[in-house]
Amino acid sequence: MRVIYLCQHFPPETGAPQIRVYEVSKELLSRGHQVEVVTAFPHHPKGVIPEEYRGMFYMYEDWDGIPVHRTWIYPSPKGSFWKRLASYFSFTFSAFYGLLKAKPTDVIICNSPPLFLGITGYLGAKLKGAKFVFNVADIWPESAVELGILKNKRFIQLAEKLENFLYKKSWKIATATEGIREYMIKKGKKPEDVFLLPNGVNTETFVPLPKDQELIESLGLTGKKIYMYAGALGYAQGLDSVLEAASLIKDDPSIHFLFVGDGQEKDKLLAMKDTLDLENVTFYGTVPVSEMPRMFSIADYSIVSLRNIELFKGARPSKIFPAISTGTPVLYCGVGESASILEEYECGRIAEPENPKAIAEAIRELHSVSEEQYENMSKKGRQLAIDHYSWKSIVEDLLQAIKQK
Repeated sequence: MRVIYLCQHFPPETGAPQIRVYEVSKELLSRGHQVEVVTAFPHHPKGVIPEEYRGMFYMYEDWDGIPVHRTWIYPSPKGSFWKRLASYFSFTFSAFYGLLKAKPTDVIICNSPPLFLGITGYLGAKLKGAKFVFNVADIWPESAVELGILKNKRFIQLAEKLENFLYKKSWKIATATEGIREYMIKKGKKPEDVFLLPNGVNTETFVPLPKDQELIESLGLTGKKIYMYAGALGYAQGLDSVLEAASLIKDDPSIHFLFVGDGQEKDKLLAMKDTLDLENVTFYGTVPVSEMPRMFSIADYSIVSLRNIELFKGARPSKIFPAISTGTPVLYCGVGESASILEEYECGRIAEPENPKAIAEAIRELHSVSEEQYENMSKKGRQLAIDHYSWKSIVEDLLQAIKQK
């Protein structure tokens, strides 16, 4: 099969969408399929294009064996919604050139968000005589409205019309969660035309490892139970509640919180740490993906947190899967789909989101589990990752869903 993956984000950027495109592409190539990626020049998360990619409209490169066509984007550093919109549209139009440079294809898989890239995917599929698969990882504009990012009523109406048009015109829709799949069916899509393409994990890279004692000592965390949050420090994660929970249990010197990552909320969280006098919290900064198995080796538990809004009840945060793949039980501060999965497979604990007292109580509970209970959670998490969230199993399901009729 010949596949083009159309997406705004791709390595060397880091994040769930980037990893998903990379891993799915690598797995498809390993099975003998033709794959090309059409993407923007790297610019996320700081809104700055690296020096080696500047001053060009188009560039072709081989990225770890994946043919990649990059086209121009107006990078938007932290700024207004309208600047980010300009960034989205700049790639929506320039990506047509990348599609023209790509080989003939059977299927174009187009990532959303951004929603507007669906225009390029739909028209590009028409031009190339290909099937259009719309890969929806976030329901937009609904998510932007719920988070308070989008408020212009006229723009919201136009975005909703575009949303419905793209859902209707897509050959099939791939969704990141069951909640989004149900949403598409309610929108009128036939159940057989909507399939899951969830976040996953490379279970051969993210494996259980012995604790890295050198790293533990360098952080001054010898003898501590480490509760690690790894990922974007953003508003949607509700990490202020986790810091408040850390304040409630700072009387126990054996519990320590480790935050690995960066994001728009980092300065606010650092100030909050100082205000609450949290000596049981360490901010480590970002690390490359290749170093993350080492980070998980020192974590006793992985914290995954979201704000308590209706939108996130159907979420499956990508942070869950590297954790369980390394045998690290998850403390999920959230409700809905992911909470149900973790409870069903007994590989973590659930706390009410944005409730510091509930989070602190869950941590105290985890802190007192027996070694046998801990090993049970660890083994069940690893098995869940292998059976349902390895890229091999995900790509197998993808190929079944997009078989040509």
